[in-house]
Amino acid sequence: MIHTFHLAELPAAVTARALLRPPSGAATPGLDHAECLALMRLGAPTASVDRLQLRRIAVFAQWRDEDAVDRFLSDDVLGRHLATGWHVRLEYLRRWSRLAALPGLPARTGDWDQDEPVVAVTVARMRLLEVPRFLRWGKPVERQVRDHPGTTLALAAFRPPRTISTFSVWRTVREMEEMVHGRSGVPADRRHADAMVERRRRDFHHEFATFRFRPLAEHGTWEGRTGMVPLS
Repeated sequence: MIHTFHLAELPAAVTARALLRPPSGAATPGLDHAECLALMRLGAPTASVDRLQLRRIAVFAQWRDEDAVDRFLSDDVLGRHLATGWHVRLEYLRRWSRLAALPGLPARTGDWDQDEPVVAVTVARMRLLEVPRFLRWGKPVERQVRDHPGTTLALAAFRPPRTISTFSVWRTVREMEEMVHGRSGVPADRRHADAMVERRRRDFHHEFATFRFRPLAEHGTWEGRTGMVPLS
């Protein structure tokens, strides 16, 4: 099993089709599940074109093996579009909570070093009536992650009407965990921890899961950048 996270700039019509009809295992050999989302800019105003960027797509996927990833990028119509962008291949390590679309993932697999790089992905299905409250608590956290010195890349993405995802690359596990628990020593470092307390008080989501991965290999470029994953 392997996971991937893709970023690409595409024609808006291609992104819209992917949001409406994401790839499935029935038509894509070796694919277990894929989440296709339009990018958002972390911390952007709610009423802003940066909150739904149809020309910029994010895809988070679980595959049976790397050969399936390679076939998708070379043979599938959407895959060939994504191959023009950037992606990282990921080794699954841990999850908090559970996503119905990925039922077979154990709570934890393997060990990690506190000083190795790590990738975090969250996927949530929103309770629509809780969106205003979620934005009030979530947008400060978005800015906290975006501006944290330990991240090399941080973004969010959305698929209407209720799926939201975040993706962040961290220089070290230690820096990510310090942010999560409000111990990073940067300004307003309790924002994430306080938002999690509020979520436990009254959940924003129908379902919510956070996944931790070890980055294995980075491919392509994003916004002219390479080397965003600090591979050891």
